[in-house]
Amino acid sequence: MGINIMFWILAAMAVTGALMVVNMRSLFRAALGLIMCFLSIAGLFITLSAEYLGIVQILVYIGAIAVLIIMAVVMTREVEHSNLASPYKLPAIASALAFIGIAIWAILNTKWPTTVIANDMIPPLQTHSIGQLLFGQDGLVLAVEIAALLIVVAVIGAVSVAKEK
Repeated sequence: MGINIMFWILAAMAVTGALMVVNMRSLFRAALGLIMCFLSIAGLFITLSAEYLGIVQILVYIGAIAVLIIMAVVMTREVEHSNLASPYKLPAIASALAFIGIAIWAILNTKWPTTVIANDMIPPLQTHSIGQLLFGQDGLVLAVEIAALLIVVAVIGAVSVAKEK
């Protein structure tokens, strides 16, 4: 019961954060709404027993992408005057409502399988086993380190391009 309530609270927070991203006139506040949406999605992953995906969501999306967006917004001059109203707001709302209608129709008209798979048939894939796959003997440690180095180089390059002469 408690997990179910937490799921709906996090889902409402995700939708609220997404609406903040779309409706805020300030880019900085929209980026904060994006962080709220990402954080609540990470919480949803954790409530669904996908701890690894929740941690990756926090590290990659909140730790890297959202912080990069906020740094870009903070380093941009006159950011308050650059976020003008879009003439495509009404078509975007119409297409979003059409997508929601099609999704609801597809969900209601799909014959979902009702067979239950026994837990002993599914191999356990916990965070520990994913870590062993990535960082074990034949793991991908070098690939992860190279990706981290590329991210650091990209951030340093972005800061050097954005700073004033």
